[in-house]
Amino acid sequence: MSDFLTAILLGIVEGVTEFLPVSSTGHLVLATELLGYDPQRWAVFNIAIQPGAILAIVVLYWRTFMAVLAGLAKREPKSIAFVRNLLIAFVPAVALGLAFNDQIEALLENAVVVAWALIAGGVAILVIERLAKTREVSGISGVTTGQSIKIGLVQCIAMIPGVSRSGATIMGAMALGIDRRTAAEFSFFLALPTLTGATVLQLVKHRDAITGGDLQLIAVGALVSFVVALAVVKAFLAVVTRHGFAPFAWYRIAAGATALFMLSGR
Repeated sequence: MSDFLTAILLGIVEGVTEFLPVSSTGHLVLATELLGYDPQRWAVFNIAIQPGAILAIVVLYWRTFMAVLAGLAKREPKSIAFVRNLLIAFVPAVALGLAFNDQIEALLENAVVVAWALIAGGVAILVIERLAKTREVSGISGVTTGQSIKIGLVQCIAMIPGVSRSGATIMGAMALGIDRRTAAEFSFFLALPTLTGATVLQLVKHRDAITGGDLQLIAVGALVSFVVALAVVKAFLAVVTRHGFAPFAWYRIAAGATALFMLSGR
């Protein structure tokens, strides 16, 4: 398969899985491994195309962002709380990401870890869905400072590939009593600083190894992930509202088990 087609395929995987609780990084690692791609070559690409999916959230929620910016200009409490909560939740990932970046990169090459993490995460979703007692809150600004800190700490678990950043933050929020939709949207918005920071860190760290051709492939992958994520986020919220997160949990368990079976035969 040509590099161009590989970039398109991985862009589709990123766009479909980034905001679902199924682990986009885990799926990209498995796709790279099972399809026989060089994992070291595509590892940076897999992270660098994330801004495409991030842009999809900006486009879908542009009214929300404009309202927050206008509110900040007027120093409205709700807008200040919105930004404060996201920044508070973002801090733990920054600290651990900088401290353990090399160890995290090493895990990205271990497809078996990804498979087991998919299964464990699926079981965790089923348990939380069954036991969590949630109540509706007034959007992101209605989340407390303490809850934001805890969501940020839970997000750090997702540094293990296969855990899922969105899955960890959504389930963490629900475990803290936050309703499904607010938990999902908190995860969407928290992705902006988290994924942007991870992308910038990788591009700066590996800048000497990135060629002009690599940048072209990254641009293709990011564009594809953007288009796909636009459709997926809307569908995701519709599914969650009607069926909850159980369908994604069973998918994770099936995908992880299938991956383990395929990897054992290699």
